[in-house]
Amino acid sequence: MSALSELYKEIANCHQCELARQRTKVVPGEGAEDAAIAFIGEAPGWHEDQQGRPFVGPAGQFLDELLASIGLRRQQVYICNVLKCRPPGNRDPLPTEIKTCQQWLDRQLQLLHPKIIVTLGRYSMARFFPGETISKIHGRARKDGGLVYFAMYHPAAALHQQKLRETIQADMLKIPTLLAEVRGVPETKAADKPQQLSLL
Repeated sequence: MSALSELYKEIANCHQCELARQRTKVVPGEGAEDAAIAFIGEAPGWHEDQQGRPFVGPAGQFLDELLASIGLRRQQVYICNVLKCRPPGNRDPLPTEIKTCQQWLDRQLQLLHPKIIVTLGRYSMARFFPGETISKIHGRARKDGGLVYFAMYHPAAALHQQKLRETIQADMLKIPTLLAEVRGVPETKAADKPQQLSLL
C-alpha cells in the first residue's frame, strides 16, 4: 500500500473538528500519485460528500471539460480540497477548519511532489497567495522553492456567473506552457525565459 493510501486512512479517522460529525464520507483526494499538476479546491460539496471523491458534481464536470481542453484526464492529475469534509449547507470554510485540516494537505503535497499547484477558488488561493485577491491574480503564476503556483477561479464560479466561464477556460489554456517550462521542454526556451514563472 502506498504512503498516500495510508494517509487516506488517517484522514478517514480524523475527528479533530465538528465537520467530522456531520460528514457522510471523508473526501481526501484522488489522482495520479506521480502527477505533475495538483488542483486544489476549497471543500467537498453534496455530491462529493456522498461519493467520497472530489469534484464529481456539476463543478467537477466542468473541471473535466477544462482538463480535456489541454489534453488531460483527471486520472493524470491530482485533485483535492483544502477541507476534507463538507461544511454544512456548503457554507464557506471557517478559519479554524482550514487550520485544522492544513496538516492533511501539507502531507499530501509532501508525498506528491507536484511541479505545479493550481489553486481553484479564493480559499485555496489564500493559502499560496496570501494577501491577494482572485480577481487580480487569476491566470498568473508564481514560482517559489522550485514549485509553480497558478491561481484560477473555482470551476463552480462559472456555474453561478456565466461570464467567468470564458475567463476560466482561457486561464486553463496557460497551464501546458507553464508545465513545459518547469520541465525544461524545450530546455533552451525555458532557460531563456525563467521570469515567466514569476508572478506576472
